[in-house]
Amino acid sequence: MAKTKTKATATETDKAPKKPWRISRRHEILAGSLLLIISVALLLSFISFFITGHNDQSVVDALGDRSLKAGNWLGKFGAWIADFFIYRGFGAASFLFVKLFFLTGAFMVLDVPLKKLKTIWFWDFFALITLSILLGFFADSIPELGGTVGYEMNQFLADYIGSTGTLLLLVFCIVIYLIYKIRVSPDGIKNFFERRKQEMENEAKANVVPVAENGAAYNLEEFAIDDLTEEDEEEIGEPVLKPASKFEINKDALKPTIEHASEIVMTTTVPEPEPISQILSHQPVHHGAPAEIIHTADEAFTIEKAAEEDIVEENQAAKLVADFGLFDPTLELSNYKFPTIDMLRDYGGGITINQEELEENKNKIVETLRNYKIDIAQIKATVGPSVTLYEIVPEAGIRISKIKSLEDDIALSLSALGIRIIAPIPGKGTIGIEVPNKNPTMVSMKSAIGSAKFQEAEMELPIALGKTISNETFVVDLAKMPHLLMAGATGQGKSVGLNAVLTSLLYKKHPAEVKFVLVDPKKVELTLFNKIERHYLAKLPDTEDAIITDNAKVVNTLNSLCVEMDNRYSLLKDAMVRNIKEYNEKFRNRKLNPEAGHRFLPYIVLVVDEFADLIMTAGKEVETPIARLAQLARAIGIHLIIATQRPSVNVITGIIKANFPARIAFRVTSKIDSRTILDTQGADQLIGRGDLLYSNGNDIVRVQCAFVDTPEVEKITEFIGAQKAYPDAYLLPEYVPEGETGINLDIDISERDSLFREAAEVIVSSQQGSASLLQRKLKLGYNRAGRLIDQLEAAGIVGPFEGSKARSVNVPDLQALDQFFSNEQNNL
Repeated sequence: MAKTKTKATATETDKAPKKPWRISRRHEILAGSLLLIISVALLLSFISFFITGHNDQSVVDALGDRSLKAGNWLGKFGAWIADFFIYRGFGAASFLFVKLFFLTGAFMVLDVPLKKLKTIWFWDFFALITLSILLGFFADSIPELGGTVGYEMNQFLADYIGSTGTLLLLVFCIVIYLIYKIRVSPDGIKNFFERRKQEMENEAKANVVPVAENGAAYNLEEFAIDDLTEEDEEEIGEPVLKPASKFEINKDALKPTIEHASEIVMTTTVPEPEPISQILSHQPVHHGAPAEIIHTADEAFTIEKAAEEDIVEENQAAKLVADFGLFDPTLELSNYKFPTIDMLRDYGGGITINQEELEENKNKIVETLRNYKIDIAQIKATVGPSVTLYEIVPEAGIRISKIKSLEDDIALSLSALGIRIIAPIPGKGTIGIEVPNKNPTMVSMKSAIGSAKFQEAEMELPIALGKTISNETFVVDLAKMPHLLMAGATGQGKSVGLNAVLTSLLYKKHPAEVKFVLVDPKKVELTLFNKIERHYLAKLPDTEDAIITDNAKVVNTLNSLCVEMDNRYSLLKDAMVRNIKEYNEKFRNRKLNPEAGHRFLPYIVLVVDEFADLIMTAGKEVETPIARLAQLARAIGIHLIIATQRPSVNVITGIIKANFPARIAFRVTSKIDSRTILDTQGADQLIGRGDLLYSNGNDIVRVQCAFVDTPEVEKITEFIGAQKAYPDAYLLPEYVPEGETGINLDIDISERDSLFREAAEVIVSSQQGSASLLQRKLKLGYNRAGRLIDQLEAAGIVGPFEGSKARSVNVPDLQALDQFFSNEQNNL
């Protein structure tokens, strides 16, 4: 029976999951101790190499012969190690390995962060190589000094830049080491000599000898015997010096004087109404360096020179960066993996050129123009995915307006869906005629995302829209636009364009760097992005869905973004920077204190899928915050993307158009709509299915939008949503409309939070009523901190909500707060 139990126990043990092995503190101490021992062994073998190295050469060559004995202090192993590092390696500079191994072991044993070792290892290796070459250059006859590396490097450099060039290179390396490592500068050398000169002058001033009968002190430099005449010498006679026993040194007067190397004053034992020590005790006490005391002939009158403040040579922000490194906003989700390009579908190969179609279209264009007596000097075709651009150079004397007026005639001759004439093409001396291809090629999102132009784009918010007529990937920066207005008729590609924008940002930006506020009145277009709520989406507190589908909630969201904008501008003002990029750079360099409310600011992208529906239902309530955000929000990283299928003037008003310089027009039904969205015609002549015109200023570019299907978006959002996420979506500040308190002031005392008293003490101590303060101090979530603020307002401890400002605190100190709670208890 006993054997059976043993077998069963063993089986259960085998089935138990094994814990993953990890480096513990014991392992670190063991590894550090080993490195310390290795450093000592290297030091002993290196030192003995310079004593017995020549005799041990035969032992190193015949390491397996046990009859040979090594003179090295560590035997044959020490002789081989020293020969490897010094003779065959870096020479005498190899002693730096002793330092590196010793410091690494000490850091591991003492549990010091190993990040500091990066700089030490880098500069020591720099010094190791430089010193080896330097010793090999000046002592090439002694191979032990420079080693084989130093000798070979000198030979290599001499072959290419000569001995003089090698010497200049070594001098330059030494200068680099002195400036960046030792931090030697001309100003520092100058200040050193100036300090030495000042110290010598102070020592000279200290040479004072008492010679007067009444105790006055004379300086020997001021009292020059050579300046006296013979008559004066006879009249004065020999100077008589009193013995030292008749004088007494005032210790209270000497103490500050010695510290500052100022003149020492000897006084006689003449009784005084008040000792100098008592006078000094009445002087105000200064913290830091002691004040310099200057004595005058009248000992009752003392002059005190205020001490200068201590100067901290090292920048504290730079010290924090050196100790902990730059702040990394992605640290909380450090294991986050971006979606792979394989999740996107490839819808076919590249562009297929139909030579017959091109030749036929060229002949028809030339023939049509010749019928109207317009001769062409040259014509060139550029084939794109859906449109071919024919560039023509007319003969001299042909008016451009004449060609422009033949747009419909050329379209009739080509039997094309829509012809667009660009007269002239900006930056070129040609006229462009865009003709749709009979068999257009679909542009896949995979080809746009995978292009080098997008992957290597150094932009804040890069967007791959699609491909141009010249088949180049068209990449733009949303942060530079700074807002995007998108319009087009139903079914022409607006929703696909929005998906392309969002997909581009998902492939390029970490969840800590960008957040989306999605407004979808249709309720079906953006619902797929619900899966990435805790990664990328932002929402109002106490709301269930991050994607806003109710038009009534849109107004609160837009006004909340305005509050967020005001709060961010306050942070920029305190940080004394102009935009979010400079602010985040300053925060990464640890120059902003999180205790003062500073935090890393992610970009916020507001996407509205159907703007016309919002204008119809809410009107001015929506237009006003949209206009505010469009005018002011670009500097603090809030960018707007608005799409509408009805680009009429009552939807896209003058204020909206003025603040949306970047616009995308899909195919529209009339020239009026085209002028409304682009301020020029052309959008009515597009062929649909993702064919768009992009305008930013005066330039208009025709682009075939990249196609991303619903299954692709679903696959990407599922991949992101399955990973570790933040506890909640990015919470926007609470917005309370004017005239509403937003809370129920009749809160029962029994329903108060368990942390109510602690929260009240935090608020009263700091005299600042805000939910973010409670979040930091009590480590709470936003919702619970907001409820505590509501309860504190109901109790009368803090004042009402005042927009972006912190609430006023009605209780002056903790003593008054204790009185408040005691009165409340008595009333119960």
